[in-house]
Order: sequence, then structure tokens, then C-alpha cells
Amino acid sequence: MTDAGSPSLDDGGERYLDLIARCLTREIFLDQEWWDADLRQWPGDADELRTQLRALGWRAVRRGDPAARAEGRDWPPTAETMVGTERLDNVAGLCRRAIEEGVAGDFIETGVWRGGVTILMRAVLAAYGIGDRRVWVADSFEGLPVPDPAYPADEGLDWSHVELLKVDADTVRANFERYGLWDEQVCLLEGWFADTLDDAPIDRLAVLRLDGDLFGSTMDALEALYPKMSPGGFVIVDDYGGWESCRAAVDDYRSAHGIDAPIQRVDWTGVWWQVPA
Repeated sequence: MTDAGSPSLDDGGERYLDLIARCLTREIFLDQEWWDADLRQWPGDADELRTQLRALGWRAVRRGDPAARAEGRDWPPTAETMVGTERLDNVAGLCRRAIEEGVAGDFIETGVWRGGVTILMRAVLAAYGIGDRRVWVADSFEGLPVPDPAYPADEGLDWSHVELLKVDADTVRANFERYGLWDEQVCLLEGWFADTLDDAPIDRLAVLRLDGDLFGSTMDALEALYPKMSPGGFVIVDDYGGWESCRAAVDDYRSAHGIDAPIQRVDWTGVWWQVPA
């Protein structure tokens, strides 16, 4: 609950954010395709990929399955995000809490695909009329990296050749522009996390969302960015339940740094915790 001096949204702002979210997921006009069309881009054995996807919790979706889209268990052909409704609502809710509770700092997602989550982060700032926070959009814009042998948890997870996951920076920028949300408050960090995040000109973070899938990518982001988290800020992990490699990195980092803030579940894969104040 906020006090009388805290920022809040009127009904128009609430409706705006709800509409943006439902457009980003395509919930209000479900894609009339299914993932087999996208699997034609897979240079290897498509059946092998289906097996891997199902093991991670995804399932094939024919002619717009609302339940799968809401849960983020499909690969939507045109939506700006794979994230389902619950995880997207979680992002908006925690960004709003950061604003309303006065948590200092910017918002960032590490691993953005087509940019949908970061578009929603920028929409939250727009809804509140906030001009002194930025949204950082961190990605290789070349898909997933080749797994580093130094991280055994990533063994067998070489998705570096999956073309569907390779979305270039110009496409992400155009997606922001489609929603009228591309401006100086949006900052692209282009490159592998190990090369970009340590030196990124970020002072403080209020919301950190991790969507790097692999152990190495997740650990690189945590090591570079968690020390910049403000007290009371929020850490969101997209792949904690769905990717054992990601979960291992998060658990290892939390253990090594004595982080015992309770992990809160969002859905079948997403989780979050609040940095102690």
C-alpha cells in the first residue's frame, strides 16, 4: 500500500498497461500458427528439438492455444515475447512496486529476444510519467552462445544455431517503435554478457530480470549486476524452474553471497525475490 505522496496509476494507466501486455503476448489476437513452422529453421533433427522443448516444459501449440500462451509454453510466431501472461504481469507488478515504494534505480533484462519484456518495462515508466529512470536492454542479439566448457551444467545445451532465437538489435528497436516507446530512456547493451555487463554505465538497479537460460549467461549477469541492486529492489529469474542450468547458477550465486531472501514462485518456471532493505 502506498501513502498519499506515493505515485500511483488511475484507471486509464491500468488499462494502458493491461492492453500493452496483452498485445505483447498476442493474447488478444492469438497467432494462428504453431511452432512446426518455426522448426523448419532448425538445421538439425527437429524431433530432437521437440524432445528437448518438452523436457523443459514447452508443448506444441496448434492454432493459438490460450492456455499455452498464458503460461509461456510455446514459441509464438509474431509476439514480442515468449513470456506468458503470469510472468509478464509479474514484471509489471514488480516494476510498479519499485516505483511506488521509492526503490532507486533503473530496470534491466538480460536476454530480451524480441524485446517484449523491456517494452513493458518502458511502458510502466510511461504510465507513471517517469523520465529519470532508464530501461537497459541487454542481449547478444545473436542468439544463445556456445556453451562454455568451464560450466558443466551447460553441457548438451548448445542452442547457438537456433535461428529463431537470433533477433537483431534493429528488430528490437523497431518493436519498441511500434508501441511508441523508443526514446532516450531505452539503452541497448549489445554483445555477450561477459563482454558488456561489467562495464555498463549503470549506477543502480531497482529491477533485474534474468533470461539467459544457461549457467554461464546467468552467472555473468548476476556477478556484474547484483552488486548494483538497490535495497528493496527485485530480482526476477525467467528460467529457474525450466532450466536446471539456470537454477544451478542462481543457487550457487545466492549460496556464495549469503543471499537468503525467500524465492517466490511466479509460475512453472519464473521466480523472484526482493533484495533486503
